[in-house]
Amino acid sequence: MTVDIEGIGDQGDGIARVDRGYVIIVPDTEKGERVRIQVTSVKQNVAFAEVVDRVERHQYE
Repeated sequence: MTVDIEGIGDQGDGIARVDRGYVIIVPDTEKGERVRIQVTSVKQNVAFAEVVDRVERHQYE
């Protein structure tokens, strides 16, 4: 699955949102990156994933 990192959480992990605002936490990412991920854990309202590949890095001002 490929996601865009939309923000950074309180603990420094990337946050991506998918269908209906479901949140995926992706460590070792930066805001604006597009990454291919593998989901490692799923909870009721959040999932956790690892980066498989960095597809694109956006520059934010």
